[in-house]
Amino acid sequence: MTIPDFQSIMLPLLEFADDNKTHHIHEAVTHLAKEFNLSEEEISELLPSGQQPIFYNRVGWARTYLKKAKLLSDPARGYFKITDLGLDVVNEKLDRIDMKYLRKFPEFIKFKEPQKSEDDGKKKIEETDLEELTPEEALEETYQRIRKDLNEELLQNVLNSTPGFFEKLVIELLVKMGYGGSQRNAARAVGRSGDAGIDGIIDEDRLGLDIIYVQAKKWDPNSSVGRPEIQKFVGALHGKRARKGVFITTSKFSKEAREYVDMIETKVVLIDGERLSNLMIDYGIGVSMSSIYEIKSIDTDYFGESPLP
Repeated sequence: MTIPDFQSIMLPLLEFADDNKTHHIHEAVTHLAKEFNLSEEEISELLPSGQQPIFYNRVGWARTYLKKAKLLSDPARGYFKITDLGLDVVNEKLDRIDMKYLRKFPEFIKFKEPQKSEDDGKKKIEETDLEELTPEEALEETYQRIRKDLNEELLQNVLNSTPGFFEKLVIELLVKMGYGGSQRNAARAVGRSGDAGIDGIIDEDRLGLDIIYVQAKKWDPNSSVGRPEIQKFVGALHGKRARKGVFITTSKFSKEAREYVDMIETKVVLIDGERLSNLMIDYGIGVSMSSIYEIKSIDTDYFGESPLP
């Protein structure tokens, strides 16, 4: 039997989880490989990148999309558990679950809808038939889908971390972005202050010509940081005669909070959960390189006519 595509795996994976127990992804791969009667060669066959088995990758993507539809939950890294909604779907006795079926769930539609990025103002890629795109466009769309899923999974891991780990993460990110001089200096600075409204300070450059005050809050991503919290932070900055501050949170900022920082003279940068995880990806914090693809084109100069010697 050939290796099934990830959509064909969705229903068997959900049915595997209908015992209402917490399972590891490796358990699912082993069980489903037997259910699909895959040979050892098919189970071991790798992606073109050579980084991961094809079947394992497809089970992972099936789990991801079921999770986005809220049919599965992820109680811990690498684990999953069926939800009440997922049990209801299993009881429907369906013949197949695919992307079209998942669009009946609002959370999945929300996941697939294009959203505006705060960093560049571009719209994120919408679900599209890849056959309608050029190869370059299809590659770009696939990349954006993978990055979007990584973004959300990365933020969830941050939320599951301890306050001490979150502080360490903020330090590493700021240093990677060029602030704080060195890891050691930054570690002494952040978390040292303890003043109301300020979690720490960090040098803007290696010479320490200016100081940036930092507030870092690990909050529920469904909540919003409002204007009062930002005003409190700005008040603390004024008390230090500071001109610059960064407010980092795993949640969102309200419209009033963003409008407020645009009106004041003090420079305050707001980094919400989505932007935080994007910066972590860009600067290699909490992620590792999986695959690199080089796209080459014809060198027209090489094939251009030139006079014979």
